[in-house]
Amino acid sequence: LIGSVTIAPDAAIAITFTRLPFIEIKNDWPVSWNIILWELRYPRIALAMLVGAALSVSGATYQGLFRNPLADPYLIGVASGAALGATIVFLSGIPSVIAGVSILPIAAFIGGIGAVTAAYTLARRSTGTPLTTLILAGVAIGSFTTAVASILMLRSDPDLRPILSWLMGGFIRAQWSQSLYLLPYLILGFTVVFTYSRILNAMQLEEEYASSVGVNVEKTKKILILTATVITAAAVSFSGLIGFVGLVAPHTARLIWGSDFRNLIPMSALLGGCFLVLSDLVARTIVSPGELPVGIITSLVGAPFFIYLLVRNRSNIQ
Repeated sequence: LIGSVTIAPDAAIAITFTRLPFIEIKNDWPVSWNIILWELRYPRIALAMLVGAALSVSGATYQGLFRNPLADPYLIGVASGAALGATIVFLSGIPSVIAGVSILPIAAFIGGIGAVTAAYTLARRSTGTPLTTLILAGVAIGSFTTAVASILMLRSDPDLRPILSWLMGGFIRAQWSQSLYLLPYLILGFTVVFTYSRILNAMQLEEEYASSVGVNVEKTKKILILTATVITAAAVSFSGLIGFVGLVAPHTARLIWGSDFRNLIPMSALLGGCFLVLSDLVARTIVSPGELPVGIITSLVGAPFFIYLLVRNRSNIQ
């Protein structure tokens, strides 16, 4: 496996199989390789796979819900809210770990959920929640929380490198426990979105058509927005802000498997996980022995892809 220490594929496979019961393999590799794989690289791969899947499922959900090919998981303020929560923890002097529990992911999660809740409250009307109004409210809340976070950073004296590194995304501190925390959110979110995949197909025409075939459009909006927001906030709380994964993976899946959400949701999750694992591999090897934030790599790939989508769909964007 590639990294600052290169481990041959056959050795990596052998080390992996030594953890399986009833399998005995002669140990003829350095003990440090076990630590490198099981304590550093495998937790990192697992977390990147789960975060990529979460962001991709959220992106596909938002694109279907808003009927906008440029929608992504950060559309209605979850990223900026999470960033504000993380910034407050970094700069307030609150211990990063209390009773063995990391506070940063909790603060980021609360910040992300709080921002989206505020946007939804602003956009809500007695007759329903117009999606265009929700997007505008999300942009406003996002701008406000970003401004507050910037003011806090400008007024502080401590070294800002940790918070800036988190804001650009990465898995340098990945642990198995983080994947275990994230997995229930992803399983629950995937199940809910996949259950609504037929309804999402119906909503691609018009909300009026979906209502005419028995879909409770307003209830569907609430459930899917909440689900996509929760899994995005959970993912961001461990990885930091990683852009464009929720844009690139769903569109790639759509090109290969079509627009049926029964196929699009699982394939987006698979492609998003693989895309983020590969991006993380590039991030930690391209300037070895140092490493880049993975958000830089996904932006280098995703920004041109976004421009391509913008040009191709400019006549259809609502």
